[in-house]
Amino acid sequence: MITVVIIMKSIGIICEYNPFHNGHLYHIEKIKKMYPNHILVLVMSGPFTERGDVSILTKWEKAEIALFYGVDLVIELPFIFATGSADLFAKGAITILKELQIEYLIFGSEENDIQKLTTLALLQSNKLHNENVKTFLKEGFNYPTALSKSLKELSGITITSPNDLLGISYTKEIQKQNASIIPITIQRTNDYHSNTLEKVTSASSIRKALKEKKDINHSVPLLSAQYIHQNIDIENLFPLLKYKIISEKENLLNYHEVNEKLVPRMKKAILYSNSLDEFIRIIKTKSETYSKLKRICLYILCGLTKEEASFYKEHPYIRILGFTEKGRKYLNLVKKEVKLPFFSNYSNDNNHLLELDFRIHQIYTLAFPIELQKQLLEEEIKNIPKKDN
Repeated sequence: MITVVIIMKSIGIICEYNPFHNGHLYHIEKIKKMYPNHILVLVMSGPFTERGDVSILTKWEKAEIALFYGVDLVIELPFIFATGSADLFAKGAITILKELQIEYLIFGSEENDIQKLTTLALLQSNKLHNENVKTFLKEGFNYPTALSKSLKELSGITITSPNDLLGISYTKEIQKQNASIIPITIQRTNDYHSNTLEKVTSASSIRKALKEKKDINHSVPLLSAQYIHQNIDIENLFPLLKYKIISEKENLLNYHEVNEKLVPRMKKAILYSNSLDEFIRIIKTKSETYSKLKRICLYILCGLTKEEASFYKEHPYIRILGFTEKGRKYLNLVKKEVKLPFFSNYSNDNNHLLELDFRIHQIYTLAFPIELQKQLLEEEIKNIPKKDN
C-alpha cells in the first residue's frame, strides 16, 4: 500500500487593516484567483500600528473580518514589531511566516516590479550604501529619505512610496534570514497619499473621512463598516501622554527610542501643546519623521523601556487570533516544526512573553468610551481564536 503525503501550500499576507477596506478585499480575492488551492496566512498588527496610531477595529474584529473574506489563519504581529520601523516590522512578520513554512509572500506595490525591489534590497547590503545612508543622516535627512537617496545614487531608481519601501524591507529580510519565501507583488489600485475617498481608497483617507463625519460605507466591505469604531483616535490618549511626560520628565531617556536631543524639546513642548499633532509638529526636526515621533510618544505612553524593547525584539512568538478548518489543518501540519512559542489565549501556563501584550491592550482600551472599556478588556482575557467554517 502506497501512502500519499498531501502538502498544503500557503501564502503569507502582512497587514494592519486599519481599517479593512475594499483594497484589502481586492488583494485577498486576487490572491485566491492566482492560487485557488493555497492556504492564506495573515500576520496582522493588533491594537496599535506602525504609524503609531490606534486601530479603529479591534484585533478580534479584524480577525473575524479577515476569516469571513477568505483568510484561513490569522496571527497577531507582536507590539514591538507592529509599531517598529519598516525593517523591524519586516523582521517580525518574516520570522513568523518563515516558521510557518510559507511558500509565497504577496503584497501590494506601486512599482509592481519584484525584480526592481529585489535588486534594491540586495543593494542595501552594499558597504557603499551604508556609508551613503550615514552621510545623508549626518546632513539632517530622516532615515527613509536617506535610504531613498542612497538607493537612487547607486541604482538610478527612485522609490518613495511607503509600500514599496516596506516591500524592499520584506525582500531584504527574506534574504537575511535565508527564508525559502518567494515575494510577489500585486499592483496597488489607489494612491497611498491620497485623501480622496473613493470605492478603492487608502486606509488613511478612510480615517480622515471618519474624523470629518463623512460616509465611508462605499469604501469598505459591509462587515467592516458594521464594526468600525468611528471616534477612536490616538488623540484620545493625549492627556495621558501629557501626564506621563510631565510626571516622568527626569526618566524619559529610559523609554524606547528616546534620545538625549529629543528630551529637552519634549519637556518644553508638552507644556504648551493641546494635542498630539501639535506636540509632534513642535518637536519635529528635518531628521525625524512624523511617524517615528508618534511611535516614540506611543512607547512613552505604554511605558516601553529600552530594556523591555531589547528583550522583546529578540523573542518573537506566534499568537493565533483565528482560523478556518483549513487553517487548523495547516497549523497541525507545521506546528511540530515550529520553534517559536505558540499562544492562543492567556492562561496560567503562559510565560511572560504575553505580559507586554496585556499591558498594551489595557492602554488601548482607554482610547474608547468608558462604557466599552470593560467589555474590551474582558474580550481580550476571555477570547479564544475565532473559527470560521
